[in-house]
Amino acid sequence: MKRKCFIFLFLTFYLIGFAQNKKIDTANMLCSYVYEYLTDTLTGEQQRKEDLLYLQIGAECSKCYSYYTYQCDSLMASPNGDKLWDSFLTEAIGKGLKGKQLYNAIPHRRMTATIYKNYPKGEMTITDFLLGQYYLYGDSLNAQEWNMENDSTKMVLGHECQKATCCFRGRQWTAWFALDVPMSDGPWKFCGLPGLIMEVYDKGRQQYFCIKGLQKDAGTPIVYDVFNRKRIKIDRKAFLKSQYNYFRNSNSINEADRKSVV
Repeated sequence: MKRKCFIFLFLTFYLIGFAQNKKIDTANMLCSYVYEYLTDTLTGEQQRKEDLLYLQIGAECSKCYSYYTYQCDSLMASPNGDKLWDSFLTEAIGKGLKGKQLYNAIPHRRMTATIYKNYPKGEMTITDFLLGQYYLYGDSLNAQEWNMENDSTKMVLGHECQKATCCFRGRQWTAWFALDVPMSDGPWKFCGLPGLIMEVYDKGRQQYFCIKGLQKDAGTPIVYDVFNRKRIKIDRKAFLKSQYNYFRNSNSINEADRKSVV
């Protein structure tokens, strides 16, 4: 574990220099969120997975991304990254790890979307990855129409939070936000409340976000598309349609494989 942390810190510092010219803001707060989600919802064979999201908040814009995806991409972008990845795999196999334990022991991508709020001003930009291709699309900022419930409160990470609900992208969402952290932001695409969103989930909790850490930042750059990839600009709905077809076809292939085994 210490070896992996050392290597990742090395990779992070390695990338900072090459990313300076893509700085879009300076973070004054860093939040980390546990993100739990269900997969294979099309087949009904649901599996709960977990990710760790970082939210950098600056004076003008914010950036939300998966720590694990960034870790994996940083590794592969570094010199001899493929050899380092192979060493992690060899080490995990040597420990006798199999299946899910083996999968979680080696760097791999989780949430592939990176969300930039208020970039450009008044808009939202999302970069994503699908089938070996990198994409870019825009989305509406402050798209949630929140209904605040002043009489409902709970404590989250030591902060008294107020309840708010909304219907967003076909799901009913419940959010808990902290008025004593006066930042109108939150994980993923959530924002627009008079305080930082500390916890948010949909009905049935197929998607669940909860803050894990909150700290003032010493001025870390907020960098746009740190790996400077060539991206296809696409409409949001067109991207989601392609994503849906990919998951549907993957489920069909998996189902056919299972039947052939039986």
